[in-house]
Amino acid sequence: MEALEETEEVEQTPEDVISLNISEFLDDLEKDEAEQDASVASDELDFDWSSIDTSYLPSSYKTNSWQEKELLQLADHFFQQYTHLCPDRKPLFIHPVNECGVQKFVSTTVRPTLLPYPDMYYWSGCASFVCDYLIMEPLKCPITPPSSLYSPTTILKYQRGNCFDFTVLLCSLLIGAGYDAYCVHGYATLEMCSLDQTQELCPLLRKPPEVPEEEDPNKYRIKYPLEPQSKFELQQKARKEEETESDQEEEIEKEVVVEVEKPKRDPLHGLRVHAWVLVLPGKRKVPETFFINPFTGNHHSTTDECFLGIESIWNHRNYWVNMQDCRKGCKDLSFDLSDSFCWEIMFSESKESSQLPTESSKKDTDYMVSDPSNSLEQWGPDMKFEMPLSWVAQIRVSCREYENPFSRGKKVILYDKAKLEKWAAYANGDGLVERLTVYADSDCTEELEVKEWFKHREDLLYMREVNKQTQLITDHFRPGHSLLLKAHSYTSLEPETGHTVEFYHRARVDGLWKRFENATEMTEHFVGREDFLHTRHIEFGERDGEMEKAGTTADANSRPIVQIKEYFHRNPEKPADEDIEERIFMVIDDVIQLTYHLELHDTIASKVVFCRVIGREKREDEIFLSRENTVKYQPWSSEKHKNMLYLYDLLWKLRAEQKELKQQVRDSEAEMLHILMVREDEEANIKLSVSMYSTAKRGQQHEAMV
Repeated sequence: MEALEETEEVEQTPEDVISLNISEFLDDLEKDEAEQDASVASDELDFDWSSIDTSYLPSSYKTNSWQEKELLQLADHFFQQYTHLCPDRKPLFIHPVNECGVQKFVSTTVRPTLLPYPDMYYWSGCASFVCDYLIMEPLKCPITPPSSLYSPTTILKYQRGNCFDFTVLLCSLLIGAGYDAYCVHGYATLEMCSLDQTQELCPLLRKPPEVPEEEDPNKYRIKYPLEPQSKFELQQKARKEEETESDQEEEIEKEVVVEVEKPKRDPLHGLRVHAWVLVLPGKRKVPETFFINPFTGNHHSTTDECFLGIESIWNHRNYWVNMQDCRKGCKDLSFDLSDSFCWEIMFSESKESSQLPTESSKKDTDYMVSDPSNSLEQWGPDMKFEMPLSWVAQIRVSCREYENPFSRGKKVILYDKAKLEKWAAYANGDGLVERLTVYADSDCTEELEVKEWFKHREDLLYMREVNKQTQLITDHFRPGHSLLLKAHSYTSLEPETGHTVEFYHRARVDGLWKRFENATEMTEHFVGREDFLHTRHIEFGERDGEMEKAGTTADANSRPIVQIKEYFHRNPEKPADEDIEERIFMVIDDVIQLTYHLELHDTIASKVVFCRVIGREKREDEIFLSRENTVKYQPWSSEKHKNMLYLYDLLWKLRAEQKELKQQVRDSEAEMLHILMVREDEEANIKLSVSMYSTAKRGQQHEAMV
């Protein structure tokens, strides 16, 4: 008997071994899910759909009309023909039961609806609402479609569902918004089916594609030879680099204690059932075909390797079966639904298909039926059937539900070395609606950077970036702030601790767009000024100890100005020898230095330096000019620059401008102090504005007032 048992084990076919492995894996999977359910709260994963109240539902949910009964008979006839012609294919997802236990055809479960919200007119708004509003539930069996498909209204009421529930709801909203959308029954990877994004890069961290640099049109320009290099030196340098690389690798190997294991291959790869949305081009100016994953709301190309195959697709009017080979995934599939060799339609359409034949149908079609006599279209005598209306009630989403889509208060998404948190508007007192935390390791223990997004703040703050390594905070503001702020970078709101402020310069009279200040210097950048000034740099000295104790006002405790530098753009209306490029006011040393712009043929700039006479007391109303305290380097041939009277008038004008500059510096210091005081007060007393269109929030305010 033992020998017979051994021979029987040896004679097992590979298919039997695979089925045994899959069954064992499913048993283990059920055990793991049971243990996970025991550790998670009962209201999240242990939701009992059989206990929901269906007494309030309309009669269309509980019975079938004569049109629906006829539709189910035709669908059964189609399914019998399909199983006869394609016995190796998996069963189709055609008529599951609804929440009342009544069989309903999947196309009649789709209820096209356009919700009265601006974001819901676009596919991105619909997708983000569905993935945020609903809680994901995995399929009971990962390799078979569900036995039931509930109405979108019930799914919205209980805010949870599987991938098919997500897909039907999203497709209903997209068709209502005018998109050529379809529900897809197919196969996907483990990560996509289980909503595991820990191996993916956060979409907010993706860099935009780089624009390729244009080639130099002057390809016939002279190419100068490179500097000669010694081959021996290059060889020695290469050897040193190899030695350093080998040493670094050895050190890394010594430091690594635990090796990170590669993710194991999924035993159910290619068998996991998933549902998603297909959007075809043509309507709403969609340029190309794409997929939408309803769990994440992300846009995917049809060549994405996460999608492993398609069984069938449907919308509110018809049902199509894929007859193409999916052994290479979906990248080679044709989505021309009018091609009967690629897609077998259930009900013949009298009108032309809405999908234009834009793709070639010359593909490998191992599942394609080559004999027209065996085609599924021959199941009826040129039958035309009009799809009955959807049995689902009108989909409604209240303003309160739309503005607060998160049933658990917030939503947390884990990415590769990143965590994204989302809140509804007005859920936090500071207006926080989104936070992205970037980590240095995969275990998410060491924070590198934190980005926060805000809404409805009266100070118009909409984003904050925090560098956890340098503790540098950068606040970003929308246009309209009382101080015309655009961005503010700081480590502390204390004055003179290093602040960089950006302004909306078009709203300022002086054209200032950026200012940096710390304890020793201040730099200002300007745009679009009539005097062509673009940069001003001020250096400060240390305060006197006695004055520091005297008072705390800006005037009494002002920092001494050591030097002021100004830089100007070229003024084409002036000759270069009269157009100043740089001027330096050394306030303490009483030196003024001018540097002029260059002409095209010049190589050395012209300069004029006014120095203080040694041994002579300085007086504000007196200007003493002599050849001893004037240094000139004038490559030009202009005679007026050699005239002492011209230099005297120039020096007198510069003295007056220096006095005005010192006052402008004091005004800039006072403005920075005022900005810090206002920002400190805004952060201490955060106020949120309520939009006139936010009916839910205004209702709460009215209840609070009453």
